[in-house]
Amino acid sequence: MRIIGIDPGTRTVGYGVIDFDGVNLRPVEYGVVESGHIEGYAERFAYIHEELHRVILKGRPDVAAVEEVFTSKALKRSIQIGEGRGVTILTCALAGLPVESYSVKTVKKSVVGNGNAHKSQVQKMVKLLLSLEEVPRPDDAADALAIAICHSHRCRSDAALKAGGWGGVR
Repeated sequence: MRIIGIDPGTRTVGYGVIDFDGVNLRPVEYGVVESGHIEGYAERFAYIHEELHRVILKGRPDVAAVEEVFTSKALKRSIQIGEGRGVTILTCALAGLPVESYSVKTVKKSVVGNGNAHKSQVQKMVKLLLSLEEVPRPDDAADALAIAICHSHRCRSDAALKAGGWGGVR
């Protein structure tokens, strides 16, 4: 299974593509779509859509895992992030990908074992789990890889439950 993890945004969108064979994880590609150089709000979203679509066509993932909106005290900022997430979800849907969503706490718990883990802990575990030489940069790309890893862990858990493992009922 090939998974694309996406850390949505309005200026920077992180992406990370991994392969998961049911046991092993292998990084395929990761990076960011930067749209901060584009002045118009709608034009930035169009650029994000086009570039993310290009990444999807190149990587050919089977599923997309997208981070949920982190609500902040600044309502306007939360709405803007939600709009960026909407562009991301629409791009994936138009490419025919099923989309799964994960909260920040769920991703941290899945990757580190602690939903309140620091960003640096998540990045170090991403490096370890994907056998990378360095922590992925920029941060948005590392976050996207963590989201993809989180989805792979859910797939592994679902498969174990279906097989009757981990205390599952047959």
